Amino acid sequence: MDRQMEFVLRTLEERDIRFVRLWFTDVLGYLKSVAIAPAELEGAFTEGIGFDGSAIEGFSRVSEADMVAVPDPSTFQVLPWAGADGSQPAARMFCDILMPGGSPSWSDPRHVLRRQLGKASDAGFSCYVHPEIEFFLLKTKLNEHERPIPADRGGYFDQAVHDHAPNFRRHAIDALESMGISVEFSHHEAAPGQQEIDLRYADALSMADNVMTFRYLIKQVAMQEGVRATFMPKPFTEYAGSAMHTHMSLFEGENNAFHDADDPLQLSTTGRSFVAGILEHAPEISAVTNQWVNSYKRLIHGGEAPTAASWGRANRSALVRLPLYTPNKASSRRVEIRTPDSACNPYLTFAVLLAAGLKGIEEGYELPPEAEDDVWSLTAQERRAMGYKELPTSLGDALREMEHSELVAEALGEHVFDFFLRNKRHEWEEYRGQVTAYEVENYLGL
Repeated sequence: MDRQMEFVLRTLEERDIRFVRLWFTDVLGYLKSVAIAPAELEGAFTEGIGFDGSAIEGFSRVSEADMVAVPDPSTFQVLPWAGADGSQPAARMFCDILMPGGSPSWSDPRHVLRRQLGKASDAGFSCYVHPEIEFFLLKTKLNEHERPIPADRGGYFDQAVHDHAPNFRRHAIDALESMGISVEFSHHEAAPGQQEIDLRYADALSMADNVMTFRYLIKQVAMQEGVRATFMPKPFTEYAGSAMHTHMSLFEGENNAFHDADDPLQLSTTGRSFVAGILEHAPEISAVTNQWVNSYKRLIHGGEAPTAASWGRANRSALVRLPLYTPNKASSRRVEIRTPDSACNPYLTFAVLLAAGLKGIEEGYELPPEAEDDVWSLTAQERRAMGYKELPTSLGDALREMEHSELVAEALGEHVFDFFLRNKRHEWEEYRGQVTAYEVENYLGL
């Protein structure tokens, strides 16, 4: 038995932990969980926990339903509120999903990302990610027929007085850091009730696990504070939506592969080709980075989100931004991709972003001219004249781009690629058939 397994089993005994929650995600990014007693964990490490894969979105067909969840001991953490109410403490671990014969399941989002990281490793790179995660706090738990109400009236960087959750961010950060998830910054965002918490960089697989844990903890802390947290991309018509701006960097050993001290932008040829890859393939990966019908209500002109494939220095209207906070620090040279929203599947999102960037490096893509203007203010004709690719404006458009993409098919694998398209086409067709309040209000009198 390796040291990590021994550490987990010893911790369970020393802290009298009675339940261990084994976590994994389906293809759409919903968190799944099964609880086991500590006495069963040693067997789970060696044999896994069997379950019906056909009952999980995108995992398997009924005819090949048996699957196995094997806990990853390196992800073991005790849940932060364990024992606070006098109950027995609990812990969690993420799982890798295997087929009964022991081979990795092609439908496991963790495996999808691990395969892409393997390709990066073969090229000599390790990948690090630092996400800025936005979300809204709402006053009450509402049903789908009620209009959501922000929990405060604060604005960008306001030291807002949260009547309904005055200590929310402090309690949320305490919970995150107790589980080994380091927080770099937190602040109030631009819209009423909107929060942002930025996680300190980590390797891409650990960060995807951290994002899933983040969403779970934020919702739990919000409930304890008497409010509700939502990661819906755009819950309010009048306010900007919630993004997950994703900072990425590649390292070659200890050296930042994106840094070049002699370049005017201090961006290496590798970094330039990586950015060019993101821009070239942005339309076809959009369905993954922005996977819901509601995601495209955020990606509109004037919505503080990118609408065209452009890049710039400190230009927040661009799809890819080169942050200039620490221009002379080699280890901090990174690129910020501003399309993903906070309701994406982080495993698949990091996988397709990495795939697009690596494609740019492999093929030696040339970085197009920098966007120095406010891209949001340009007309469609002006943007076309400047060579900017338009991003999809609906989930339907995004799916049409994705279905012809060899890059996305290869990055996700055939099983996930086919299921994702089928599932999202159904979502789009179901949405297209809905009659909205806007239509009733404007057209009923015709």
